[in-house]
Amino acid sequence: HRWHPASLGGSTGGGAAIPQPHSNPASEVPSPAEMEPDRPIGYGAFGVVWSVTDPRDGRKVALKKMPNVFQNLVSCKRVFRELRMLCFFKHDNVLSALDILQPPQIDCFEEIYVITELMQSDLHKVIVSPQPLTTDHIKVFLYQILRGLKYLHSAGILHRDIKPGNLLVNSNCLLKICDFGLARVEEPDPSRHMTQEVVTQYYRAPEVLMGCHHYTSSIDVWSVGCIFAELLGRRILFQAQSPIQQLDLITDLLGTPPLTAMASACEGARAHILRGPHKPPSLSVLYMLSDGATHEAVHLLCRMLVFDPAKRISGSDALSHPYLDEGRLRYHTCMCKCCYSVPSGRVYTRDFEPPADRPFSHNYEQSMHSVWQGKELIHRFITEHQQGKRVPLCINPQSAAFKTFIR
Repeated sequence: HRWHPASLGGSTGGGAAIPQPHSNPASEVPSPAEMEPDRPIGYGAFGVVWSVTDPRDGRKVALKKMPNVFQNLVSCKRVFRELRMLCFFKHDNVLSALDILQPPQIDCFEEIYVITELMQSDLHKVIVSPQPLTTDHIKVFLYQILRGLKYLHSAGILHRDIKPGNLLVNSNCLLKICDFGLARVEEPDPSRHMTQEVVTQYYRAPEVLMGCHHYTSSIDVWSVGCIFAELLGRRILFQAQSPIQQLDLITDLLGTPPLTAMASACEGARAHILRGPHKPPSLSVLYMLSDGATHEAVHLLCRMLVFDPAKRISGSDALSHPYLDEGRLRYHTCMCKCCYSVPSGRVYTRDFEPPADRPFSHNYEQSMHSVWQGKELIHRFITEHQQGKRVPLCINPQSAAFKTFIR
């Protein structure tokens, strides 16, 4: 599945290949790619994803296999959290569950299979491809990332692994955030410790690199800032061999942070920063990323890439930045499903960036005290989720791809 800007629709504005109203994803017909055989298409933090055919309607969908669910209680809670999130999400820019395969009897219940929409590629493949990437594409992509992030954060969810490979895209530039294997509910109590084993290193916020025991949704905004710079320059902004070198690359660009910005850092990380020479900011480097690095682009980027998380712009505030005005217009003119078309033009039916209608609840985790108890809860959740819906599906061991799939 290759992303070809030339096939995205007619040109608008500055001549970029941006989708037109006729390419609304809701009206798409099956493409030749949808006729391909079942095959693996990706590997997430916890699980493998296949492209398969839904026998009920013949459409190609993505099937995510979650193996080794019940190895221990931590794994059990993590998988149940991701499963519930996928069923909770209702947003155009966040991947959600279309269905869950019917589980076997509880004694044989070891794996979970979730069906989601099949997307054609991801942002990492777009960035490393030789295909042109215009300013208009960047604005449309960045707008959708932040739009999806606002929805997640308004539900109290931290993604904790935002990176180009976890941003799925279609040939009409529609983007969805995926892979919630590391996601969790935001912790309001700053005295409660949170794991630091999160976020792929190149996109990891400085507070996490410095051993901060508590962090907020601002770590996701830092990751988006790194991706924004990568879209502009077509290369990873901070690409280091180790977390310490990663921190050094950040301070090379942003300068030595003040002591107030390192208040929550561990003693060793703080000592490492103070031990080195004082570094002035080198933000002029951002203007050299590409021709698309305009003053507005660099201004937004500088608001995202702030060392002190308390001073970093929020995802919601970033959406109101003037740089994204054109991306918002293009998205709601020809791509979104929240607006509808009439002969005289598009009609906007709700807020451009709606928040979640309620917070995501994880109170159920308090009642999980054993693996068996978790298995019962998950089995009951899937069974109840399927009630009154379409004909349930299960894995077919007679299919040609079964041996490869289970391996």
